[in-house]
Amino acid sequence: MEKLAEFRKQIDSVDDQICELFRKRMEIIDCVGEYKRSSGQPVNNGAREREILTRISKALPPEMEDFGRSLYRSIFDVSKAYESMHKEKDSPLYKELSELIHAEPKPFPARATVACQGREGAYSQLAAERLFEIPEIMWGRSFESVFRMVNDGMCDYGILPIENSTAGSVNEIYDLLVKFNVHIVRSTRIRIEHLLLGPKGATLDKVNRIYSHPQAISQCSQFLAGLKNVEVIPCENTAIAASNVSKDVTLTSASISSRSCAELYNMEVLRDGIQNFDSNHTRFICISKNAVIYPGSDRTSIMMVIANKPGQLFSVLSRFSAIGANLVKLESRPMPNRDFEFVFYFDIELSIYNDKFASLISELDHCEEQFKYFGTYSEII
Repeated sequence: MEKLAEFRKQIDSVDDQICELFRKRMEIIDCVGEYKRSSGQPVNNGAREREILTRISKALPPEMEDFGRSLYRSIFDVSKAYESMHKEKDSPLYKELSELIHAEPKPFPARATVACQGREGAYSQLAAERLFEIPEIMWGRSFESVFRMVNDGMCDYGILPIENSTAGSVNEIYDLLVKFNVHIVRSTRIRIEHLLLGPKGATLDKVNRIYSHPQAISQCSQFLAGLKNVEVIPCENTAIAASNVSKDVTLTSASISSRSCAELYNMEVLRDGIQNFDSNHTRFICISKNAVIYPGSDRTSIMMVIANKPGQLFSVLSRFSAIGANLVKLESRPMPNRDFEFVFYFDIELSIYNDKFASLISELDHCEEQFKYFGTYSEII
């Protein structure tokens, strides 16, 4: 034990030296940053980093080279973040976020005009009723129409499904978030129970066609796999499917829809609880044309195109870790017309009152190839 204590004492001594050298290095970095800002030079300098890594590799024994380079890449990330911190306070995004954070607090509205996709009985209606006490719902035929209704000022808010616990993300929503200049201001989770519904008088053994939204079809894949000689047909929405099937006089079609649709369209419940898992939840986002951060918001959604270079994603993740941000979602999608390049979507949990919040988001906006801030909000469960 005495020998171990001596080793630890030596490590503590080395750590003290490292801390002092780190402090000196960061002070010099501060001077470098000031010089770059005054001369209009960019923060990043890939050639300089490669030069340092080469020198470090030569200075270390072969068995330590890889570890040394990994250490210095982390030091580069920390240095760039520290160097950028002052500059980002002058950026438009930093100023916008600061204004939103320090704006006079106002509660989330109890009533509003809300755009939903589909028609009466859709799951998005349930989400709207969860978020608003008195939602005045206007219906759009497609997800894009909901975005347009909000973007054009026809509705104050829009409700859209973005993720399901079993079927995964609704990729179209992410694409539309990039396309339209709207902001996420709140989200909620709804438990999804799918029923197989038919017109009054229908029986399961006579059904040869089933209609529903592709996400609902995916969520009920196990039940559908057990049916024979039945055609499964995707359509725009579970409520639209129920409305159309309710008028089928041949009694040979069915829809995968909600229990509220069974009551609303006077339909026969042919089978209930047909989803693959009982713990089937869909996360809905509430979008607004105007960026607003309501009190209690602690979840932020962003999109980045990250350069296809070794360690680039790790560099971004290390920035989250450095300020204690909890990464709750990371998803990548291939970029159209660009081979092996990806767009990344992040959801992070971090209080807006953390003094590093605005600096982090603004720094990512400045450093990455393409960046979009979707919004900061709270999730209602």
